Amino acid sequence: MNLISWISTFAVADKECIRSFLGIPPWFEYLDVKYLPSDPVNSCTPRLNGINDLWLIGLAVIEILTRIAVLVALGYVIFAGIKYSESRGNSDKVTKAKSTLIDALTGLIIALVATSAVSFFAGRFTQ
Repeated sequence: MNLISWISTFAVADKECIRSFLGIPPWFEYLDVKYLPSDPVNSCTPRLNGINDLWLIGLAVIEILTRIAVLVALGYVIFAGIKYSESRGNSDKVTKAKSTLIDALTGLIIALVATSAVSFFAGRFTQ
């Protein structure tokens, strides 16, 4: 199952309108969006159906932020791995690198759980 088909199970938007950069969804992911191939500039224009759509926009923004947090945490995991490999047995550097790695993995797990929870709840609100 690829990313587009997984996102489209939760999203209301047409498949042509679902574009992501590094797995970060658009802000209108959970809104009713229709693809208009006749309008090249505004081909994916979201429509607001009511005040409740503001909650969906808020959930999409929160999901964007949590996915950015996942990417930052992955960067810290890589950074901690580099610090650990550069420590070369120096006990102080090894201890700092392990601490950084544990903190980065904890942040990664928290960010992944938060992203999954937001995606789950937003998917339930759009049904």
